[in-house]
Amino acid sequence: MTMTTMKAVRLHQFGGPEVLHYEDAPRPIAEPGEVLVRVHASSLNPPDLHLRNGYRSLPPEWQPSSAFPLILGTDISGTVVALGEGASGFSIGDEVYAMVRFPEDLMTGSGANAEYVRVAVNELALKPEGISHIEAAGAPMSLLTAWQFLIELGHDVANPFQSIQHTPVPLAGRTVLINGAGGGVGHLAVQLAKWQGAHVIAVASGKHEALLRDLGADEFIDYLKAAAETAVQNVDLVMDAVGGPHMERFLAIIKPGGSLFLVNPLGFTGYQDAANDGITVSSTQVRSSGKQLAEAGELLEKGRIRVVVENTYPLAEASAAHERAGRGNIQGKIVLTHL
Repeated sequence: MTMTTMKAVRLHQFGGPEVLHYEDAPRPIAEPGEVLVRVHASSLNPPDLHLRNGYRSLPPEWQPSSAFPLILGTDISGTVVALGEGASGFSIGDEVYAMVRFPEDLMTGSGANAEYVRVAVNELALKPEGISHIEAAGAPMSLLTAWQFLIELGHDVANPFQSIQHTPVPLAGRTVLINGAGGGVGHLAVQLAKWQGAHVIAVASGKHEALLRDLGADEFIDYLKAAAETAVQNVDLVMDAVGGPHMERFLAIIKPGGSLFLVNPLGFTGYQDAANDGITVSSTQVRSSGKQLAEAGELLEKGRIRVVVENTYPLAEASAAHERAGRGNIQGKIVLTHL
């Protein structure tokens, strides 16, 4: 390997975890307005699994026709090693974290599963002090998703899922149910809702109960023992971080004037029923934001919220990490270590 190459995990065709190959790849160069980051850790997110598989769950007209090889991954924590022309606000040696070029590179991969990645300065934030690169790498996509749904959207880009922009609702004194509370987005949403003063009901499998109560959940529902739609009522907000069939079931437990936030709205069919009951159904596409990572990073730095990491894998074992992620029921995040 020379100074112009690096190690990366690449795929040369779509498929299962076995299509991921740890190999030499060209080292990127920071373009104007970007920095080059030496990656210490990166994390897995659902879009990584979907892109690796060619987004086969999407309608054919939405599936990518990508130019191989691809390098997956969006979430990184590492150290700035070079500055592109005009890049300001960061210095060589800064420890940083980011969600890289998302959703711009949704169909091509953002290149995070590699030793080096180029990052636009507006997507970058200083890594919160007091947390590791592993924890920081687990944060960006999940934390920004929860933040943009619950705290502040932070941009005016057209919403791909609906004709109007998503608008967070006040949470103080409200009852908020988080479905999929044990996962990457869910466990951070629980903490942000609690930080905002909500009464939080966490829905997950029983193995997550102790953790979620420790993170601030006021109530816990084990969906393997009781359906959320029969266990509670008069909820102000449901945030569903799971998706899939039968999302309409949550409408029955939401107060008139309440809201249903869908992280993955594909397949939801209850819009008319929601309108009839005075319930707002809303979704949005998470977008990179260094500004928001800096704001949320203050909470991480102060210990007001934390990132839970279930497992770490060396970058060279990315296939094993994808295999684990594909089995689901992850507690928090899965992180790849690069050093």
